[in-house]
Order: sequence, then structure tokens, then C-alpha cells
Amino acid sequence: MTEEDVLSEFRASEALLEGHFKLSSGRHSAHYLQCARVLMDPMRAGRLASAIAATMPRELRSEIDKVVSPAMGGIIIGHEMGRALGKEAIFLERPTGIFEFRRGFDLKPGEKVLLVEDVVTTGLSSKEAMAAVAEAGGEVLALASLVDRTGDDVTFDVPYYPLVRIAFPTYAEDELPAELAATPVTKPGSRK
Repeated sequence: MTEEDVLSEFRASEALLEGHFKLSSGRHSAHYLQCARVLMDPMRAGRLASAIAATMPRELRSEIDKVVSPAMGGIIIGHEMGRALGKEAIFLERPTGIFEFRRGFDLKPGEKVLLVEDVVTTGLSSKEAMAAVAEAGGEVLALASLVDRTGDDVTFDVPYYPLVRIAFPTYAEDELPAELAATPVTKPGSRK
């Protein structure tokens, strides 16, 4: 899939929003990609997951034992990545603010994991999820996501395979452009 193909999927599902948004990272943006909307169609979600899997080397895909995603945003795309790779898919939750496995989910010592996110902006959530996987005895081989919004400002200790890189500008609270600051803010993400 090309970048335009991916953005067409977001537009078709009314998942590419414009306004003033406070992202789950705490930064502000005039654009928001509502991945839950693009993933609500199971056929579309499956196509996007298959496209992500196609970006990854065959050798890597064959080494993966399990797919892990952070809740909430990563659950659907993680499940579909599990389907695309023929692997089990589980997720991490933050009941007390720290990622952990619940619901009987766990990892065997040394189990090789693909971490899957919907959108990566600052990389903080991904790094916290990687630490939780390591603490549970797993080994993260790679990170994959639908959208990379890092602007290449973030690095990971594992290879990263985003389906699309989008460079919508983001701003700290104290650096908002006047036109964005004058627009009422919406917080559409899953974290308060």
C-alpha cells in the first residue's frame, strides 16, 4: 500500500480529522488520525494489517512467537496482525498506570514478540510496553504500527515497521501557533 492508499482508507472511514487536538502524548496537533474508526471495518483492518506484515522481512515474520499490543489503541490492529502472521495476539493494560499482562495473558521465557501499535508519536508508550514485555520474560524483536508520527525524532532498540509515516506538526502546550490556540481543543485519545 502506498501512503496515499493508506490515507484514502482513513478518509473513507472519516478517520482523518482536522481541528485542535490534544494527543495522548500531551502534544497538540491540527490533525488527528482516529485509528479506531479506520479499524472498525474488519475487512479494512485486515487489509491494513496484511500491508504492515508485508513491510517486514520474511525472516523476521518467521521468528515471531506472539504479537503484543498496548491497550486500548493497539488491540484491534494487534489482533489483525496476529491473524496476518498466524500468531496469537495478546495485549497489555494499565489498570494502575503501568503496563501489565492481565486476563491470563503471559509470555514464556524468551518468547519472541512483535509489538504492535496503532499510532506512534513520542514513542513513550511503545518503550513502556517493550519494558513490560521484557519484565514478563519476552524479547521484543520489532515494533510495527499503522502510523508513525514521530517525525524521525524517536529511536528504538529494535527495528520499526510503520505502514505510513505522517509528518503532521505537533506542539507543546507553550508553543501553540495562534490559530491553533484560538481553536477549541478536543482530546479524542484513550488516555485522560
